[in-house]
Amino acid sequence: MESDRQPAPTPLADVTLIGRHTQQRTVVVEALIRADGFVGAQALHNRLPAGGSPVGLSTVYRTLTALANAGRADMVRDTNGERLFRYRPGTDHRHYLICTECGLSRPVDSDPVEDWADTIARTSGFANVRHTVELTGVCPDCELGT
Repeated sequence: MESDRQPAPTPLADVTLIGRHTQQRTVVVEALIRADGFVGAQALHNRLPAGGSPVGLSTVYRTLTALANAGRADMVRDTNGERLFRYRPGTDHRHYLICTECGLSRPVDSDPVEDWADTIARTSGFANVRHTVELTGVCPDCELGT
């Protein structure tokens, strides 16, 4: 019987993708992989092993930003404007619907948005066009008060 499971992400490959390989960057990537859903840099920094390796908050921010720029992390902003990151094991670009109450995130079908962005890039003559689409709302559980 074949398994539908994806192979475990390899943090070393992602660290190498974003620049020089360091133990601190590896720790940050591994922590992001283990995070459940979107997480801010400060919250991720607080989850890092206290005794293992000293990783500065600025290293966490730089690593997360570099991962997002390399297409290995999705980035959204919460209602306060904080950037939240989620590890992206593949190269596919995704968009999410995020609950403003509990932070639950669900990927959404974004083919129409991607097609629109491609059309705009093609017809405008612009190169390297990037876009951000953020959808927020209140999930059914929060709406019901559960």
